[in-house]
Amino acid sequence: MTDTLFEQLGGTYTQVGDYLLPDLTLPAETQTGNIGVWALRRKRYLKQHHKALYYNLLTSGKLHSHLADIEEQAQQLFLRLVKELAEKEGVTEQLKSADQMAWVRRMNNIRRRATEVVNSEVLFI
Repeated sequence: MTDTLFEQLGGTYTQVGDYLLPDLTLPAETQTGNIGVWALRRKRYLKQHHKALYYNLLTSGKLHSHLADIEEQAQQLFLRLVKELAEKEGVTEQLKSADQMAWVRRMNNIRRRATEVVNSEVLFI
């Protein structure tokens, strides 16, 4: 029996029952950054709504670096938006010491709005 192109290129097979299955592995990814909540949301979104892009990134070995980039972008945008909105709306440490419940309500509102912006501009595109 002649070698297949796969075998000529250094590929090997494993016999499972009556079948010969090729030994395939994904390219190794370098761990360049951390994967947090934003990256996990992006991964879930890609898996559910953009399967072709997800599998292209996965099989090319670029998924982790893509998710790390998304995590960094989303985190920076979120923190910047929270800071800007808090300054714009007067949510300060003085309010926190005077009326904690009002401060918590307003900060939760700001964080929810910042999350929506990050979702629409970074994660779900």
